[in-house]
Amino acid sequence: MTGLSDHCVLAINTGSSSLKAALYRMSESESLVLAVDVTRIGASGSRIRITDAAGDTVFDRQDVMRDHDAALQATFAWLEQHDSVRQVRGVGHRVVHGGERFSDPQLITPALMATLQDLAALAPDHLPQAISGIQFVTRSYPTLRQVACFDTAFHRGLPKRAQMYALPRHFYDEGLKRFGFHGLSYEYVTEALTRLDGALANGRLIVAHLGSGASIAAIRGGKSIDTTMGFTPASGLMMGTRCGDIDAEALLYLIEERKMTPKAVNTLINRQSGLLGVSDTSADMQELLDKEATDSRAAEAIGLFCYRARKYLGAYAAALGGLDILVFTGGIGEHASAIRERICSGLGFLGISLDPARNRTHAPVISADDSRVKVRVVNTNEELIIARHAVKVLSGSPEK
Repeated sequence: MTGLSDHCVLAINTGSSSLKAALYRMSESESLVLAVDVTRIGASGSRIRITDAAGDTVFDRQDVMRDHDAALQATFAWLEQHDSVRQVRGVGHRVVHGGERFSDPQLITPALMATLQDLAALAPDHLPQAISGIQFVTRSYPTLRQVACFDTAFHRGLPKRAQMYALPRHFYDEGLKRFGFHGLSYEYVTEALTRLDGALANGRLIVAHLGSGASIAAIRGGKSIDTTMGFTPASGLMMGTRCGDIDAEALLYLIEERKMTPKAVNTLINRQSGLLGVSDTSADMQELLDKEATDSRAAEAIGLFCYRARKYLGAYAAALGGLDILVFTGGIGEHASAIRERICSGLGFLGISLDPARNRTHAPVISADDSRVKVRVVNTNEELIIARHAVKVLSGSPEK
């Protein structure tokens, strides 16, 4: 596409109950124009906040947003009012699951949409929202070309031993395998480390993406070799409302003995568990930290979260044969110094030693000077990765 880099790309990142979007001018400097953050979609107190390139708020409103279409409608209405839509030459979407077929970003076509509909059952809390977002843009702006950027793509080269479940082989051959998620975040962090740490970033890395959804990845030579999420985003670490790893027989027990329906069990493990389920009050880590001293259930939820993360961190250090860099990213990883300290506590035998003052102030490097492992805090930017992918795909595709 001639001149695409002189125009803007809109990156859309849909979560289960949130939406982030960013408008980028994709010149060599990749300058941010606007950022949109919509929270509590489908619940009371929905809020849309738009900030400019300097981070200053230009729009902030609480409203009723029953679904992601309503959130996109509010976003595009503001862009239309401020004459920003005419600058948009393409739209990139975060699509959580690409299945076996997609290991690279793809131009969105009717055939691709049909495939995404088939994959929706693998990520029911995310894919339907992304599909709805794509359909909204298609209806509202039919001349805008769109690109799907898959969260599973970063992990598609996992070694076979990291992909396989210990089930009869035909299930693996039929596609029942570990895919991994948060790939756009891991891709951004890996690229950032190359700029920050040079050759060291090509070594043995563990990246902890800790937020409402949480996962850890072991990376060597810039490639994912293992990650905590599997066939769906429900496995691995304890998360905001997801339980993470659980004995499969426990789920059968709930269905067969407690007479829960599969739908009810899905709701249990994805929406009622994790920090929310253990604390019985909140899925928000900061809220739990604030009440930890007086609420034993909040304290137990925090303790379990950190224990699970520390356990996987040790396991992945073993899988890598050692560790050069540990990175914390995601909302909790970037902002909760107490959680970073507790996860790293007792890991001196791996060469991890934090500097308390650096950790408290969220410094870019929070490890002590004598730490054998460099420990970093990196603010992830999935929207920028989406915009980059969109430009690359659209530049190689003919205009409509």
